[in-house]
Amino acid sequence: MSDLSAVAAAFGSALHDAGVPATPERAALFAKTVSMSDTSRIDDVYWLGRISFVSSHEQIPVYDALFTEYFRGNDELADFLGEIETPPLPSSKPSNVPGSDEKEKQPDDYFSSQVVGESEDPDDVNSADQDDSVELAVMSSQERLGSQDFAACSPEELALLQKLVASLRLVPPMRRVRRTRASHRGRRLDLRASLRAAARTGGDPIHLAYRRRRTRPRRVVLIADVSASMEPYSRIYLHLMRGAVRAINAEAFVFATRLTRITRLLNLGSVDRAYAAVSRAAPDWSGGTQIGRALMNFMQQHGRRGVAHGAIIVIVSDGWETEDPALVGEAMTHLSRLAHRIIWVNPRKAAQGYRPLAGGMAAALPYVDEFISGHSLIAVDEVLAAIAAS
Repeated sequence: MSDLSAVAAAFGSALHDAGVPATPERAALFAKTVSMSDTSRIDDVYWLGRISFVSSHEQIPVYDALFTEYFRGNDELADFLGEIETPPLPSSKPSNVPGSDEKEKQPDDYFSSQVVGESEDPDDVNSADQDDSVELAVMSSQERLGSQDFAACSPEELALLQKLVASLRLVPPMRRVRRTRASHRGRRLDLRASLRAAARTGGDPIHLAYRRRRTRPRRVVLIADVSASMEPYSRIYLHLMRGAVRAINAEAFVFATRLTRITRLLNLGSVDRAYAAVSRAAPDWSGGTQIGRALMNFMQQHGRRGVAHGAIIVIVSDGWETEDPALVGEAMTHLSRLAHRIIWVNPRKAAQGYRPLAGGMAAALPYVDEFISGHSLIAVDEVLAAIAAS
């Protein structure tokens, strides 16, 4: 598409007019990601745009409506992507054929809907007058990929999800430090600066100077379980960890039967090179699970040396411990004394009727500040929100 930037800008402007806080920078980011993604699917474009523009769930219906208007069926966009087959809308032809109860399902990898009670009269295919009289019974609302469990995704869907997760923005919470800086809104009187100013006004303190405490981003530490039971989720969170390391200088660790620090490895320039280095550094990937030993090693080698002091600790694990769960409780006791907040992400929590009865999870839960499932793209947003709000 020769004028992708213009279409992205017009799309962003329409979103802004409809109440979505779309900025020119987000429109430019959307155009850049589409041009660099080498995608040939309209649904890939949908998710790239949604990540670029949408910042809350309330904005999704507006975004969906305008995306359909601007992109689905856009011939120029099809030329740019090379090959796009826009999923057909559910049939709106009248149901006049007796005994016909054929169901039509929208062939879309990222949306699943089931429409029943539809049939088609071949004699009335082109009859526009009868289209408005059709009644469609929808059994359930459309299930979007954003709420689909990572473990239930196909390899193609996981590949797209990995790109989307890697592009998510992680905003670290801020914390006040002891050092101060000059500020007109400060509450602490800067005596030295006030005296210097008074020297210029004959000794009268006409202009008082104030200072306020500085703020800096709070450290974020991500510790992911890469044992066999976490295989469907560990690779997704590896992409999130790489984004956090590169964006906010987060610390990253993985463990199965031993703890491995991968912060420097994830910071390598090439994605393939970074993940290959992680694979070589963690030979226990998809092995057993020793949560307590891994957390104790973290505390002894890194946590007590400053990494965990006042930090946001994010642990991604299903809580299955192959050793004594008491070791998990002991490690969490020490960790909770150093960390600002502990967020535990357990994908098994999303299962209906889930109860944290696994030994490691039950031992760790009393020391956890936030307990989140993180099993889907929407649930990952909840993880990022919990970090930002800490």
